[in-house]
Amino acid sequence: MTRTPPLERITRCRGCQRDALEDLIGFGTAPIADHLRHPEDQSPEYAAPLTLAHCPHCGLCQIRETVEPRVLFGPDYPYFSSVSPALMAYFRASAEDLIAARNLGPDSLVIEAASNDGYMLSVFHEAGIGVLGIDPADGPVKVAQARGIDTRHAFFGADLGAELAGQNRRADVFLANNVLAHVADTNDFVAGISAVLADTGLAVIEFPYLLNMLDIAAFDTIYHQHLLYLALTPLLPLFARHGLHINDVVLTKIHGGTARIFASKTPGQSDALRQLLAEETRRGIKTRALYGEFLAHLEQMKTQTHAALAALRAQGKSLAGYGAAAKSTTLLHYLGLGRDEIAFILDKSPHKQGLQMPVTGIPIRPPEALKDSGIDHVLILAWNFAREIVAENPEFLQAGGQFFVPIPDFRTYSTAPESASI
Repeated sequence: MTRTPPLERITRCRGCQRDALEDLIGFGTAPIADHLRHPEDQSPEYAAPLTLAHCPHCGLCQIRETVEPRVLFGPDYPYFSSVSPALMAYFRASAEDLIAARNLGPDSLVIEAASNDGYMLSVFHEAGIGVLGIDPADGPVKVAQARGIDTRHAFFGADLGAELAGQNRRADVFLANNVLAHVADTNDFVAGISAVLADTGLAVIEFPYLLNMLDIAAFDTIYHQHLLYLALTPLLPLFARHGLHINDVVLTKIHGGTARIFASKTPGQSDALRQLLAEETRRGIKTRALYGEFLAHLEQMKTQTHAALAALRAQGKSLAGYGAAAKSTTLLHYLGLGRDEIAFILDKSPHKQGLQMPVTGIPIRPPEALKDSGIDHVLILAWNFAREIVAENPEFLQAGGQFFVPIPDFRTYSTAPESASI
């Protein structure tokens, strides 16, 4: 049994505010990602319409439905940064690069919005640099504070940015990793960055890059927390509206393709930025045609996955999943998979183990549960960490087990990869 959470369906673009959104694909009424359940909880679950649209004026890709943030990021929000070794190594390297490049020291201040459990800030903290985390999720904030990371339990926006600036807490470096896409009022968020950033400060913002999402058909990143699917073209005027200049960009492989942008209060575009802007223009960033192959690939992936799973059932084989990530909710929903198809889902996070996936009720177990489970095939839902997951389970492979990965293309692992790097 499901219920509809408080939500608003927008008609105006979240970026340029034009009233001209065009729908691309509807996913029907989808579960709320990351709303994991206790097995004994029998209350109705949240589910809401999920519609992907784009703005032909500024090129911003977005979903129409805005679910109340406290529903999305409430006390039981289960995402914690300090679970994947690959992700931790990635954030540590990023922090160390910033410390060196910006010559940060004891008099510097690094502020991070959506700081989660404080892992990235802990790298700066260990180096004796002042830090402040800001996050609305109860659980991760408590972990960060226990770790000694100064953390505000709040949503970041213009008011909080102005408040911190009024207290002379101006950021030499402002971090926002995988949060801009979650923000309903993007203008308010960017105004907050402008308010709190020091005149010589640098804002470093990461987000899944739209063109990568389209190229690998990573549709499972479309869920209610992800309001935006970002490219550079619509972001430049958005930041400029608030006195900030996006000057550089680096593309990384994390999460299937991430853009890291660098913004400040002084202009100076890099060649890399200009080249990527030109590529977006060449591909028609403001046109519906940009999404044609992506939408066709979704149907192909669904057909391939269903055919593979049907063959397993015909052979009497058993199937588990790996990765109770938010994206897994969309993937399971789109493929129509539930407890009849997937016995359980493995996940490293102790905060998720013992719970169940939203609506489907598929139980979540620790990775050790794979041993002696009788499972001989695993569908990797957290496909962005597929190589890491496969490399960590050599005994399963040696016993004849196989991993399936549906994205970016359906493929099978019967042996461990040579490298587990992301």
